[in-house]
Amino acid sequence: MEKTSVLDERKDFILYKQDGCNGNGMKCDANSVSGSVSQRACVYCGARVVLNPITDAFHIVHGPIGCASYTWDIRGSLSSGEDLYRNSFSTDLREQDIIFGGEKKLTAAIEEIAEKYHPKLIFVYATCIVGVIGDDVEAVCKMMSNKYNMSVIPVKSPGFSGNKSVGYKMACNAIMDLISKQKPAEKKGVNILGDFNLAGEMWIIKDYLKKIGIPVVAAFTGDSCYESLMKSPNAELNIVQCAGSSTYLANRMEEEMGIPYIKVSFFGIEDTTSSLIRIAEALKDEEARRKAIQFTETETKKLEDFLSKYRRNLEGKKAAIYVGGGFKAISLIRQFKSLGLETVVVGTQTGKKDDYEVIESLVNKDTVILDDTNPAELEKFMKEKGADILVGGVKERPLAYKLGIAFCDHNHERKHPLCGFDGVINFTKEINMSINNPVWKYLQEVL
Repeated sequence: MEKTSVLDERKDFILYKQDGCNGNGMKCDANSVSGSVSQRACVYCGARVVLNPITDAFHIVHGPIGCASYTWDIRGSLSSGEDLYRNSFSTDLREQDIIFGGEKKLTAAIEEIAEKYHPKLIFVYATCIVGVIGDDVEAVCKMMSNKYNMSVIPVKSPGFSGNKSVGYKMACNAIMDLISKQKPAEKKGVNILGDFNLAGEMWIIKDYLKKIGIPVVAAFTGDSCYESLMKSPNAELNIVQCAGSSTYLANRMEEEMGIPYIKVSFFGIEDTTSSLIRIAEALKDEEARRKAIQFTETETKKLEDFLSKYRRNLEGKKAAIYVGGGFKAISLIRQFKSLGLETVVVGTQTGKKDDYEVIESLVNKDTVILDDTNPAELEKFMKEKGADILVGGVKERPLAYKLGIAFCDHNHERKHPLCGFDGVINFTKEINMSINNPVWKYLQEVL
């Protein structure tokens, strides 16, 4: 790794694209290197972001109050019904609880919620402290489920027990604990996995599917509720939007419920078009396929003049990408290419080997590809490659601004939709306003 200095332990997680694909890939899907201050979140956070958008669920964080405050209202997920999910409940474990155990406190917390609110669904998150002191969270949840005739689901998520991907897996296991006992009725329609209704994006996707004649049974987990999740075994196909968080769930549902799945993406014209057509083909629905082709052609045509206008402002600029999952990164590379931007740095928190192989095939020679990077590496590579804009999440924003680089928030805190044909307009305008803002010219004089 001659071009920049990085920790020796990190070199296998960094790849400079060469001519073609070298086939050797890069190291990924592993625990973060100690001392590198990874941009990843912990296991508990990974579990919470998947489960949090279930609108009528209660979330009890069994641990110190800091864990609950860290993930309070963590996603910009919108609801068409209940808004209980926007609250955070904690057992607020203190020193005395660590010494004598926190099971009594957890029992009292569940009883208080059960008697006051009579919920159908409670998730109980076991955090780092619980993993150390050994509270039997499963036993407490089982006892409370029987006592109050409701679903109290334990989520095994001590933050130190792995990485964010492990948290996704724990959330998927909790969902399967909830729905696996349901007996399916007539198979019809699709489940949407891995979309969290950020800024109402689930509603956009559902609207597209409705227009081509495909019903949605359940969503995991954007704008979902207990009743809709319990109907999910009735679907004939699962479509997976966020592969990092939901592929494990899709695999379990295929093995245990016989529901096949396909991976899709609704970011950008190319991926949105391909996904709608592939969903219809997977369902063997020729009428839906015909409608999908007609609908996507019409929507694409509407955007031609708009994109042409903005492409003139963006041609030749350089982009850096650092997002959660591989599929989102792949879609962003394609979107940037359609706008005339070159992706020079791209990385993910939870990408898999096959994701990075696709990424390598899409980018130009000498593009830097990163897995589970840290701020020091991001800074060095963005400087080295002369990136004009960084697309990332809330943790990457300060870094970009300190370097005088434009920024686009593509994470779960954003307030405007970026998916589908609607999202293409929002994304293009944001990229243009960020990258061509006159402030950067003055900032470069100071830096």
